[in-house]
Formats: sequence, C-alpha cells, structure tokens
Amino acid sequence: MSRPQGLATLADHKRRRIEELTTRTSAAGGVSLLRDAGRRLLRNPAAIVGAAIILLFLIIAIFAPLVAPHDPVQRFPELTDRLTVDSIPGATAGHPLGSDPLGRDFASRMIYGARQTLFVGVLATLIGLLFGVLLGAIAGAAGGWIDVLIMRVTDVMLALPSLLLAITLVALASQSTQWTVIIAVAVVNVPIFARLLRGSMLAQRESDHVLAARALGVKQRHIVTRHMLPNSLTAVIVQATLTFAVAILDAAALSFLGLGDPDINRAEWGLMLGVDGVRYLEVRPELAYFPAFAIILVALGFTLLGESMREALDPKNRR
Repeated sequence: MSRPQGLATLADHKRRRIEELTTRTSAAGGVSLLRDAGRRLLRNPAAIVGAAIILLFLIIAIFAPLVAPHDPVQRFPELTDRLTVDSIPGATAGHPLGSDPLGRDFASRMIYGARQTLFVGVLATLIGLLFGVLLGAIAGAAGGWIDVLIMRVTDVMLALPSLLLAITLVALASQSTQWTVIIAVAVVNVPIFARLLRGSMLAQRESDHVLAARALGVKQRHIVTRHMLPNSLTAVIVQATLTFAVAILDAAALSFLGLGDPDINRAEWGLMLGVDGVRYLEVRPELAYFPAFAIILVALGFTLLGESMREALDPKNRR
C-alpha cells in the first residue's frame, strides 16, 4: 500500500531539511558548548563590564607597590600636624585623597586595601570550593548513608544565615586574625558547593553516557572521575564566580564588626570602613565612602560576570 501523497511530501520535506542542516553544520565545523558560551560572553555587555571591573582591581592589587604613591603605614608630618579632633586633612599636594585619622596617606591605603580584600575573599572562596567539591563528589558518587549524612550536615549549615554562621565561627576562635576570617568564610561556602555538585552528579548518574559506560563494564571510580565529575563542574565554577562577591562582602562585614585582624596598620577595606569610616563619619565622610564604594564595585564585578556565565552556559539559551 502506498503512502498518501500528503504524508510522502511532508516526509520528503523533512528529509531535505535535515540534510540541509547537517550539511550546513558540517561545513561550519560545529560549535561546542564552551565555545558558544565564550562567544555569547564576548557579546554580553554585562560580562564585559564585570570582567573589566575585576581586571582593574586585580591589576591594582598585584601592582600595589608600584601604583601606590606612598607606604600605607607611614605617617607624614605635613598631615599629622594638621590633625585635630574635629578636622582631618583632605586632598593636598602629594596626597590626592588626603589623610586618614593617623596621618597616613589614604590613597595608598585604599590601593593596598584592594590587595588585602581580594586576597581574603578569593582564598576563602577557593578553600570552600575545594572542600565543597570533595564532599559533594563523595556524596554524589557513594550515595546511601554517606550521602544522607553529608547532606544533613549541609542542611544544618545552610539553615543558618551565612554571616551569622561566620560570626559564630570567628567568635569561637581564641584570637581574631586574618586567617580566622578566611576559614570562617570558607566554611560558610562549603555546603553551597557540596550540595550543588552533589545535585549535578545525581543528574549525571542516569545520563546516557554514564549508563553506556556501566554497560561496557567501566569501573565505578573511572565513571565518577572521567564522566560524572567533569560534566558536573560547570555549574560549580559558575557558582564560585558568584560566591567571590559574597565572600568579599562577608569578610568585609567581619572586619567592620571588629572580628577581623585587629592590626590597625593593615590596609583592608572592611577594617578601614569600620575603624575609621564610621568613627569619623561626621568629620570626614570620605573615609567611609571610598572603602564602601570599592567593596560594592568589586562585588558588582563578580556578580555581573557570574550571572553572565550562568546565562551563557545554560543550554536552554543556545540558538
């Protein structure tokens, strides 16, 4: 029995269309997900702005000794002589942002503050990422009671506000230092990465390539390390970019509350905002405005880049 003429025409049209698309894709060489995501990032104004902000502050932090006009801990007589209870010198020759309450060059301290703030935020995020990936991989690969135990611990940690948990961890330390802040912020981020990676690995567990590997007799550890884990890390990397912003804000908040490094000679934006900015807000509000603006700007840069990466790597947004 022959097919109806209308169905035959429709089938021929679909066949020609598939052949046309196949030929066009083969001629273009195909585009991988990562390459397509990179192209969309380069066309995304938010991603470009975020990357530019991050790059600017990274350059300032790395080359702080070359960029800063003075030593950030040096006190200058021309500034200290003009310090009074009700007055802090503003911009003068050689000191474009004026003085801090101790007669030190405020511009130099702002520049060195970028190095200190980024160091704390980035290191805390990387430590949290490392342990979060480790726990998430164990939970996603092992399953059973190990998965349940790890996830219940992460649920308890996620039930507490991140800043409150960080404050609690710092308060438990015998002495507040720069490293207590880093460890506290890192611990707060661990359950975020662990739960995200575990969820991605569970989704990968029933994917076609993993089922095919099991059918071929590939060992479980090879399936986890070569198939499940690499394909689950994309979402975690994107989340890490967004977490940089949160880590910087949390670290600055701890220093602002006086739970960070007590060394007043250390140039760190959160410490500068809390020790000098608020105390002398009515005398010289710039001491609070500049660190606050810098913290917000860096967090904005990481947020813009992270959100753009999330959109670019989402397969649903491919055209």
